Amino acid sequence: MADIRIRGLRKSFGGMEIVHGIDLDVRNGEFLVVLGPSGCGKSTLLRLIAGLEEISDGEIAIGGRIVNRLEPRERGCAMVFQNYALYPHMSVYDNMAFGLKLRKFPKEDIRRRVEEAARILHLTPLLQRKPRALSGGQRQRVAMGRAIVRNPKVFLFDEPLSNLDAKLRVQMRTEIKKVHNTVKTTTVYVTHDQVEAMTLADRVVVMNQGLIEQVGPPQELYHHPETRFVAGFIGSPGMNFIPCKLVKMGDGLSVNLENGVSLAVPAERFSRYAPYAGKDMLFGIRPEHLPVDTGDNRPGFATMPVDIDITEPMGMETVIYFFLGSDKSEHKDVMEAPFCARIDPLVPVRQGTRVQLSVDMNNMHLIDPSTDKVV
Repeated sequence: MADIRIRGLRKSFGGMEIVHGIDLDVRNGEFLVVLGPSGCGKSTLLRLIAGLEEISDGEIAIGGRIVNRLEPRERGCAMVFQNYALYPHMSVYDNMAFGLKLRKFPKEDIRRRVEEAARILHLTPLLQRKPRALSGGQRQRVAMGRAIVRNPKVFLFDEPLSNLDAKLRVQMRTEIKKVHNTVKTTTVYVTHDQVEAMTLADRVVVMNQGLIEQVGPPQELYHHPETRFVAGFIGSPGMNFIPCKLVKMGDGLSVNLENGVSLAVPAERFSRYAPYAGKDMLFGIRPEHLPVDTGDNRPGFATMPVDIDITEPMGMETVIYFFLGSDKSEHKDVMEAPFCARIDPLVPVRQGTRVQLSVDMNNMHLIDPSTDKVV
């Protein structure tokens, strides 16, 4: 195992800079997930760590050793790609052993390593099968086994579950978590799937346009995002962003929405929000913090009438998409992405009707649109 230290890392292709001066520390034995949309630079970052791309500027150290000029095989990293890249004519055993054979490991050492990796990954009954006789999830486990037998300092995963169906993705997330809990190898895992990030990571790095937006434990990013991008990217469905004005009301503050609804700000936030009184802001609220109002007047909650546009019964919950106000023509600016709430599936709701939602202001976020920072 080893830690990873990255300072001032840049990567350009031609005249276009893809990674913009990243600083990042990966702790020894940590499972770090790099999360972001396509094109944000996350896979490039992984390839720079592995040595598959040459850095334009900056420094990468693995286990305290600067590896900028080292070949990939000298860095102590093992990489698992979304494409399994298994040799079709070889058995599972031979696929896992192949790299060790090239390095002239003793046969008994190879056998011991392969059998131990097969035990961890539940591949023992499959060791004599060819890849064509395996499912997608089994093939990905073989690819992981091929990495494990090398006993690397660092595991690098590049969207390894992208080619699997939804059910297999859930199963493989569990397998990867179990493997990490067993072998404790420092792991950097790249994905665009925020569910994978939230369920697997010790810490998540959220990237956007070649920069790191925020680093932290999954729950910290969910409950305390620092930017609008992180707030919107973490969570499914994503956070609602509603234009508003922060208004001083006597000794308190309120969020006034464009449709005339006024929502009282909890008292514990007054000091933080007070400098923004009178300014146009964005009110952020997650769909799960918008239940249907039950009339019980809970502290920190406010009511908001909405017009239901679409309902999506999901079994354990109903997702509703809505507009603020009775006339959709008033909301042309949000027609492509109406707001969203997750409500109790037992509450009867119908498309085209109006409902009162209860807004959990204890979980509100206020974003300054001039900086896209969460206040």
